[in-house]
Amino acid sequence: MADIERVLTDTAPKPAGHYSQAVCHGDLIFVSGQLPVTLEGKIIADASFEDQARLALANLLAIVKAAGSSPERVLKVTVFLAGVEYWPKFNAVYAEAFGAAKPARSVVPVPSLHYGCLVEIEAIAAR
Repeated sequence: MADIERVLTDTAPKPAGHYSQAVCHGDLIFVSGQLPVTLEGKIIADASFEDQARLALANLLAIVKAAGSSPERVLKVTVFLAGVEYWPKFNAVYAEAFGAAKPARSVVPVPSLHYGCLVEIEAIAAR
């Protein structure tokens, strides 16, 4: 049976609660939901939607890389948006970040997110 490995990298914000940035089991990486938070822990909920989405994606991809993977090996992304009206903007930023890689994806509109953020992103990747 494969061991469980917890990921903690300085290239993404440290967890603010009782969770890991990611957990690996076998060849799978489960990345916790990433908000638009700087490496110093500053939440940028007052930034534009695009800037929030870019930072949340950058955090997610930094964790994927630290766990031994890459954007091309991301299998599934779940995105929580504080309003379906952000879907087109998110899709553009997402395509920018993933390029030719096209993971399976769900976009879930929600009434609100923690700290007033507009986007939170989690993923499953292969190593």
